Amino acid sequence: MYDNEQSPVQPVVLVGLDRGNEQFEYQMIELANLASANHMEVSEVVTQKLDRPNSATYFGKGKIEELAEVLKVADVKMIVANDELSPSQIRNIEQGTGATVMDRTALILDIFASRAKTRLAKLQVQIAQLQYQLPRLRTSMNIRLDQQTGGGGGSFTSRGAGETKLETNRRLIEHQISVLRKELAEIEADDETRRAQRTKQNIKNVALIGYTNAGKSTIMNGLVKRFGENQDKLVFQADMLFATLETSVRKLNLPDKQSFLLSDTVGFVSQLPHNLVAAFRATLAEAAQADLLVQVVDYADPHYQEMMETTQTTLSEIGVGGIPMITIYNKADLRESTVYPERTGDILTLSAQDDASLDLLIATIREHIFADHVQTTLLIPFDQGQLVSDLNENATVHELTYTENGTEMSVTLTPAQAGRYEQYRLD
Repeated sequence: MYDNEQSPVQPVVLVGLDRGNEQFEYQMIELANLASANHMEVSEVVTQKLDRPNSATYFGKGKIEELAEVLKVADVKMIVANDELSPSQIRNIEQGTGATVMDRTALILDIFASRAKTRLAKLQVQIAQLQYQLPRLRTSMNIRLDQQTGGGGGSFTSRGAGETKLETNRRLIEHQISVLRKELAEIEADDETRRAQRTKQNIKNVALIGYTNAGKSTIMNGLVKRFGENQDKLVFQADMLFATLETSVRKLNLPDKQSFLLSDTVGFVSQLPHNLVAAFRATLAEAAQADLLVQVVDYADPHYQEMMETTQTTLSEIGVGGIPMITIYNKADLRESTVYPERTGDILTLSAQDDASLDLLIATIREHIFADHVQTTLLIPFDQGQLVSDLNENATVHELTYTENGTEMSVTLTPAQAGRYEQYRLD
């Protein structure tokens, strides 16, 4: 069996501990979706109710024996755990079952590694993978360094006594992390320079945020097709988890000559690995510096409320707070008896596939980011006709009248424009 990328599907058994968390069922469903996104097929699910994980084996001893039997009957050689496991837990489960163990963190890192396209995304994923690998080093491990990171390429197997070999491997990884972080810092500095230039130009920035596969890229493309400065410059969209890892920024030019930047950010998921969150701070910087956040929610998913909680948690982890936000209940067309497009305050119910929904979204965004714009009347002397041309090109002109004293113009101006044309105001 193969997916559309011709990758073989790996049968797996999912395992998880129910510690009385009301979101446990949802987390196991999500784990199955993550496994599917990583070319895996769930054969069985094994869970156990425990107050806390067994420090040695995660499950209790009896459950490990049951798990071994399930694996044997299903003829499956891989286990995917719902939690991040310690090195000893992984080792003991593997010894007790004869199967390979992948925990939730490793699974998400694998998915990110397969989706990363740009150098920035690849660097961020590599750093997170290496940080995950460090405490899990074993003397028998081979350390493979990426040729692009200055590791020399190929596969490194250190020689010598066990402890010496372990320390050598550790130094190799720490060195590689240092090299990657240096290159990442250079890219981040370039990105920060670009953001500073945009800030200087006083262009508003709106960032789409939310759970993975909620429809952010679909909304982005719908708006770019209608208002994009380059309407062919669409972002990748697909019905899959983490289809987009890179932050894409597009300039939208509205019919009344008002413009803003729209950013499509990486999607969130519950229990996102801390190392990955830290590594992706550069990618999420667009959200942190936005003038307005647009939270996109998959309204058709029965667990959409848990997804919204995950989004809020992740925003807190990356230090995003105090930014105005509107919430979109997207995919309303997939919910039975749901009226759309509809707005209640800053909550919108809509479908990204619907033009009327996108019109409502644009109108709501405008209210927020252009609230400081000034509507006024200007009188421009006839001998300064260039100012009239500039206003026609760069401002929203509602009415223009020629009088005996000059050109009278009813306009909406940005704060910067209002200051520039203050001497010509009639009101």
